[in-house]
Amino acid sequence: MLRRVALFGTESTGKSALAAALAEHFAGPWAREFVREFWDRREGRIEAGDLATIARGQIVNEETAALAADRLLFCDTDLLMNVRWADDLFPSRCPDWVRQTADERARRYAVYLYCEPDLPWEPDPQRSFQDADQWQASAERCRQMLVSRGLPFVCIRGEGAERISLATDAVNGLFQEDAESP
Repeated sequence: MLRRVALFGTESTGKSALAAALAEHFAGPWAREFVREFWDRREGRIEAGDLATIARGQIVNEETAALAADRLLFCDTDLLMNVRWADDLFPSRCPDWVRQTADERARRYAVYLYCEPDLPWEPDPQRSFQDADQWQASAERCRQMLVSRGLPFVCIRGEGAERISLATDAVNGLFQEDAESP
């Protein structure tokens, strides 16, 4: 059975690096965050009319990676995060099908690894929040998305090896749960 693990949280919390590290550790694939490549191709110009294209791209990245997966798939974000950014950047413009599909797909993940905003602040041309208070508020909105939907998540904090160790333990816990199930 394929177990999907979503890396989740506000921008610049180490999701991409953690997804790559987990995929390497567990010798499996990871689905990259589509909007990063879209942003780069468009030189940072994203409009409300692009939201459906971004959502489709995120789904394609995940499902393509799933074809190469055996037991684990690490997803550098998910469609819920697309909805979150659509709501922040283009209020009331997120297509209904994206919102509905995001909620449906959210139930596919065995666990969300919620990346705390506790890493050192580093410049990123794709960063929306230049203020630490806004960054923290964004992180809390992300956490509330998981809580309000009753989705399973583990908080991942710390730096470097500590962060990877917490995430690895959370993923290993999935297999322990399987072994304990009747």
